[in-house]
Amino acid sequence: MSHVSPAFRFATASGQNGQGQPAVQWLLKRNCSVTPAQLLSLYLSLCAVSLGIAGFFWSQGATLVMPFACLELLVVGAAFSAYARHATDGERIVLQGGHLVVELESAGRLERAEFNRLWVRVEPKHGDGSLIEVSGQGRSVRVGRHVRPELRPALAREIRHALRGC
Repeated sequence: MSHVSPAFRFATASGQNGQGQPAVQWLLKRNCSVTPAQLLSLYLSLCAVSLGIAGFFWSQGATLVMPFACLELLVVGAAFSAYARHATDGERIVLQGGHLVVELESAGRLERAEFNRLWVRVEPKHGDGSLIEVSGQGRSVRVGRHVRPELRPALAREIRHALRGC
């Protein structure tokens, strides 16, 4: 059974690990109001309307309307494609047992780092509002891209609190 612990604002605690502590998970995702599938249907309907209007004017003798309509649709398609590539970006941080696992997904590429719970440092990279740097054993990962800058210090405190086992 999964629930949000009163001690955690950003995390979900579930189950029990070997020491009787719950596994804690932070899912930090983009706030996207349109899914890639919805965006595709919107784009296809935009293409139909735009090409229909351009076809009408082309048949009336305005021959330059069609090339500009096609150029417009190519540019809008490229912008929608860039948006759709990053619509599912996110960060997943899982604290279970003696390990902290950080997974970063960007444009379909997954980066994973695993840290020993006892040797992890969690701190803002450059100060208030900057990304949170999780480091240990010679590796570091920056998290918090999908959290508002003013909430990042609270997220860092929450991760530190969970690492201490409180």
